[in-house]
Amino acid sequence: MTARTVPVSLAGRSYDILIGPALIDRAGELSAGLLASRRVIVVTDQTVAPLYGARLVGSFERAGIAATTVTVPAGESSKEFAAFGRLMNALLDQRPDRKVTLVALGGGVVGDLTGFAAASLLRGVDFIQVPTTLLAQVDSSVGGKTGINTRHGKNLIGAFYQPRLVLADTDVLDTLPRRELLAGYAEVAKYGLIDDPAFWDWCEANGDAVLAGDAAKRTYAIEQSCLSKARIVAADERETTDLRALLNLGHTFGHALEAETGFGPELLHGEAVGAGMVMAFDLSAKIGLCPAADAVRVRRHLGAVGLPVRLRTIGGDNHRSWDAARLIEHMRGDKKAEAGKLTFILARGIGQAFVTREVDEAVLRGLLDTAIAA
Repeated sequence: MTARTVPVSLAGRSYDILIGPALIDRAGELSAGLLASRRVIVVTDQTVAPLYGARLVGSFERAGIAATTVTVPAGESSKEFAAFGRLMNALLDQRPDRKVTLVALGGGVVGDLTGFAAASLLRGVDFIQVPTTLLAQVDSSVGGKTGINTRHGKNLIGAFYQPRLVLADTDVLDTLPRRELLAGYAEVAKYGLIDDPAFWDWCEANGDAVLAGDAAKRTYAIEQSCLSKARIVAADERETTDLRALLNLGHTFGHALEAETGFGPELLHGEAVGAGMVMAFDLSAKIGLCPAADAVRVRRHLGAVGLPVRLRTIGGDNHRSWDAARLIEHMRGDKKAEAGKLTFILARGIGQAFVTREVDEAVLRGLLDTAIAA
């Protein structure tokens, strides 16, 4: 299968997203013309390194490019301040110069971390994204948002810093646990809910096939997601208007859920986004913005594929106790909040998302209380 190409058009910083099989084995030849020097440092994690690290390094070496590897622990803990400092020292231990290119091999954590490291190392070096999860391939590897977490919230320290190339190898998805695929699928479905109702219809009809491993439908889902995100990023790279903020549908709720669960394995980012999109449509219906039937469709489809759409199902048998006031307090720390007002992406219907800072907190509290009790 020939790789599909999705261009991301930005003034002076344009790059391509390549989507297709066996791209890890071609990374050296595909990136050789973009490198400032014949040297790369691959940043990966302890889960991905034994699966794909040697293959990626080998692809660079076959192209005459020197490649070394730095490995970090898997999981959100690697996006903490202390872990970021350890990564920077490990990179500096290799005596890089400003023409080195970092290569992020992994999921969203590795991509966010490596991108921020590239923006900071020697005041900025190039980097390439090689995302190995569905979520990273359709969302976090594209658009140049990089960053780390703090105790105040998710991704509050970071930079807009675009990669030189994104290689989305569809073969790697075959090794993902279904839970990780589902987390990525939530972000796929998001693009239909933002402004493409026809794609949402396609997701309702084909979501199970995407998750089951249909190669053609997976490729289509990734391509359509990347086309949507590339279009929005090209129009609003640094989120200076509300256009790029639409990509955060479900995230105000989702990040609050992640913060409450400690950004740990109890709740994956994509799972939080899926639950958050359900809550965003429930809130939209509750205040009369969108038809109740649309909120039902969102809950039904995301729940049917296996995403957690009720708070009581998060954490499995642990039966976590939720508190509406605590969730709202987490939302106050969200980076989209302005002048003390919470920012939400709500919807007038499927494919009709918009940004608002006029949500009555009493109504929000009522919605959360209902969600907690359901």
